[in-house]
Amino acid sequence: MEKRRALITGVTGQDGSFLAELLLSKGYEVYGMVRRSSTEKMERIEHLRSQLNLVQGDLLDQSSLIEALKASRPSEVYNLAAQSFVPTSWNQPVLTGEFTALGVTRMLEAIRKVDDSIKFYQASSSEMFGKVRETPQSEATPFYPRSPYGVAKAYGHFITVNYRESYGLFACSGILFNHESSRRGLEFVTRKISDGVARIKLGLAKELRLGNLDARRDWGFAGDYVEAMWLMLQQAKADDYVIGTGESHSVRDFCEAAFSHVGLDYKDYVKVDKSFMRPAEVDLLVADSSKARRVLGWSSKVNFRELVRMMVEHDLARLKK
Repeated sequence: MEKRRALITGVTGQDGSFLAELLLSKGYEVYGMVRRSSTEKMERIEHLRSQLNLVQGDLLDQSSLIEALKASRPSEVYNLAAQSFVPTSWNQPVLTGEFTALGVTRMLEAIRKVDDSIKFYQASSSEMFGKVRETPQSEATPFYPRSPYGVAKAYGHFITVNYRESYGLFACSGILFNHESSRRGLEFVTRKISDGVARIKLGLAKELRLGNLDARRDWGFAGDYVEAMWLMLQQAKADDYVIGTGESHSVRDFCEAAFSHVGLDYKDYVKVDKSFMRPAEVDLLVADSSKARRVLGWSSKVNFRELVRMMVEHDLARLKK
């Protein structure tokens, strides 16, 4: 029997690398779409390089997407590529819209033209809820995004729904709440904390500067969340699902857990720095994933403390080297 083929955009990112591992373990032939650049960051997939087929393509360039689909002939496409760092979306709002919103449309159009039987997964985000209308947030909660990133993700989400309803494409969106790991970029607050804790513990730094310590998020482990993506494309009908742990913790809680893991008190080291505050803050995100539990049989396995511990341990080991 021929292997199932999948194409992952954003394969070099945190989620892309975990998803590639998962699909390879399930016997897929995995294609990863990468942009042509002189310094492609491959460290997250270095251990998989020999098992992956990399194809060039760019969400800003429609014809390259058509070529990538023709080269990989996938039965499933996972669109994880985006300009995904919220603070950058204020500095580069137009580029964020091009990648994170219009890029989705370009990919859907490419699928419609090349092979409309391809199943499509769109990485939607809890940032679409923004200034939340209700707590917890479910698939029925209205969006009120509070950043150019959140706005772009909302466009990507609704264009996916549109192509499903207008053209009958098997197109799903996973509305994923914050999911972290030791493969998170150092600019993200969770990784900034785990890296900062490790540096302070090892005597490489004296303080950690952060923005709003009271922002609350629903944090889970990225390795758990990619399984939900895969499950969505295995269903009889395409639909959208909220994916999260259902627990909310503040940035302060994350600091407390990370510092206490190495026997330190965060209050002695964390300094609030106004320059890290967002122009418009998202105060409270917490997922109602009951539909995903019911329909997909999915639930998160790694809890908050385990996640924090995993990340701190990884950064300690990395910096000791």
